[in-house]
Amino acid sequence: MSGITGIGTTFNLPNYHGELFALTPDETPFLSAIGGLTGGGQTSSVEFEWQTYDLRDPNQQTRVRVEGATAPGAEGRVRSNVRNVAQIHQEKVSVSYTKQATSGQVATPSAAPYRGVDGSNPISNELDWQVQQAIKSIALDVNWSFINGKYSNPTTNATPRQTRGLLEAIVTNKTDKSGVSYTGATSATDTITVTHALSNGDKVVFDNTDVATGIVAGRVYYVVNVSTTVSFKVALTTGGTPITLGTASNIALHRPSTTALAVDDVNTFVQGIYDNGGLNGMPMLLVNSTQKLAITKAYASAYGQAHGLINAGERVAGVAVDRIVTDFGDFGLMLERNMPQDAIAAVTMGQLRPVFLNTPGKGVFFEEALAKTGASDDVQIYGEIGLEYGSERSHGLLKGLKV
Repeated sequence: MSGITGIGTTFNLPNYHGELFALTPDETPFLSAIGGLTGGGQTSSVEFEWQTYDLRDPNQQTRVRVEGATAPGAEGRVRSNVRNVAQIHQEKVSVSYTKQATSGQVATPSAAPYRGVDGSNPISNELDWQVQQAIKSIALDVNWSFINGKYSNPTTNATPRQTRGLLEAIVTNKTDKSGVSYTGATSATDTITVTHALSNGDKVVFDNTDVATGIVAGRVYYVVNVSTTVSFKVALTTGGTPITLGTASNIALHRPSTTALAVDDVNTFVQGIYDNGGLNGMPMLLVNSTQKLAITKAYASAYGQAHGLINAGERVAGVAVDRIVTDFGDFGLMLERNMPQDAIAAVTMGQLRPVFLNTPGKGVFFEEALAKTGASDDVQIYGEIGLEYGSERSHGLLKGLKV
């Protein structure tokens, strides 16, 4: 099942009987925990800024003074600036007058046995329902961008602004367990070209897909059709049909580790962040389903428990989290579908928030009617939103884990 493009009519938006169930998960844990689409900061520029500072290292030998000494030379701390951009999120909904008027018209069988079913259509206002789904879709986009977004601040309007996501922002505390990594790969049709040492059946995860189609960064794919050391193809399953990628360049990918995650891996990872001054409030581990299972198994095995978690089912800003104990304190464990499947992010939640560009007279995230051009209602949903992540040293990324 897929969506439609263009105006919604009685032909491409048929009504059916019965209760309505969503096929696509619409939760946005990371975004919801840091403010959602209704909380955060505001900006009056497409680019916004925050500051960081540090203190000198403590020392005795160069800091001691003798009695009666004159004041030492003046010292001051220099502040640094960090910037990100507000990314435009814009959706249009268009529904014909006829479609809105026919909430009682349901699609009947067009072929034998021509049997109808009892029930009613739960959608009484098609336009409102479609707007709600557009807002949910934008929230999913924002959530994904806040985690995986690649920064772009163009010099002309020919290219859209893209907010820098948390994973790209993390530079200092980055640990890579990958078996091997490749950058600068290109694709043509379904073939990836790069000098490699991969074999059929190897699992790979893409860090950057450029404009390649059919693949998503952070997901696991399988190497197929290896014929030379400079080309291969990828599939969704072992030995599966190669995915059509199109023509792309600057593709980056890696082969995850084949060693199971251990408690020592987590402790060493968070130790590095702690030693660099991070994790100084509300620490949280963002994980996908694969690493959630790996962490639970690692902690249960290490401590001889049936289950490796404590205080399961807590809530942070309305989001359900579990909790584990490390050598560096308790960490929340937030399940987030948009995390790469081979990665764990350690984040200081108190330094994260969405930032909205405030449009005068309209607000920061709004719906408005578009010019009337025909027998339909046309509205757009609009917002410009970016991520403020504080000090990148307060967060960390552990990638290349076994999948």
